[in-house]
Amino acid sequence: ELALQIDQQLQAIAYFTPITSIPLYGGSDGSTFDQQKQALTSGVEVVIATPGKLLSHLNLGYVPLKGLEMLILDEADRMMDMGFVDDIRRIITFLPKERQSLMFSATMPPAIRELTKQILKEPVEITIALSKPAEGVDQQAYVVFDMQKANALEHILHTNEATSIVIFAGRKIEVKNLARHLQKKGFNAAGMHSDLEQIEREQVMLNFRNRKLRVLVATDVVSRGIDIDDIDLVINYDVPHDPEDYVHRVGRTARAARKGTAITFVNEKQMREFGRIEALIGYEVKKMPLPAGTNGPAYDPKARAKESGRNGGRRAGGGRGRSGGPRNGPRH
Repeated sequence: ELALQIDQQLQAIAYFTPITSIPLYGGSDGSTFDQQKQALTSGVEVVIATPGKLLSHLNLGYVPLKGLEMLILDEADRMMDMGFVDDIRRIITFLPKERQSLMFSATMPPAIRELTKQILKEPVEITIALSKPAEGVDQQAYVVFDMQKANALEHILHTNEATSIVIFAGRKIEVKNLARHLQKKGFNAAGMHSDLEQIEREQVMLNFRNRKLRVLVATDVVSRGIDIDDIDLVINYDVPHDPEDYVHRVGRTARAARKGTAITFVNEKQMREFGRIEALIGYEVKKMPLPAGTNGPAYDPKARAKESGRNGGRRAGGGRGRSGGPRNGPRH
């Protein structure tokens, strides 16, 4: 999706120039692969590629790289998280040593710094101040038990007037299940995940951009780089493990000085992780009361802490009874 988006932007920028480009990405059939091969061998100025697909062409030996001038690695940290580092190293072995290399990364963990030493020559590092959610984002958090999430989500979708909504879930199995659940409840929703065929993924994104789809359920792939205008509401169905992923997620709304809302569901096990997010952005996100009609009692962290202290951190009744949490709380 990101490769396609960059190619579309490049075509717009280069409209009055002779510059040509081609996106290379997985999921292509044989005829598409042959078209890509033709473009690569006949000459194209810019190639925008996912690592695996580019490597497929390079391994066949027909890609002319002698005149390559520039290598750009975008979303470097995400590519490493997704396991592409070996592909990237392999690709670099095909490239001429004399070139300009640029690496863009939202975070700079040790593994990324090690990679820069291997592929960059005397690099100049430019660090931009850590991004924080735009002022136009109304950030809210609901402290809920897992069993209450679906109920609370349905209420929000019924009562909120937003016409363009992205719901983020941590894993693709959760994306599938949540999209299926919302469809059964009558919501105009679809999931965006890697098990879809490429043509299906493109159609989902097109429908969402054209407002034919109200709710897009997705993993963090949509939070990085994918640019969709006028998203009214972002919902984090779970707390992201990396605080900076939270900034990327909520940054999908309130773009270009507009207004938007970002809601995060926080369960009792994610309170500390959400605290790390609040420490990163420098302020506390307001906690909202549970929506009307949400099943079960509201989670009260102060009451749980007091209960835990009374029991000395052990189960009541000498360890044979149930824990001090609400009777209908989640069971793990």
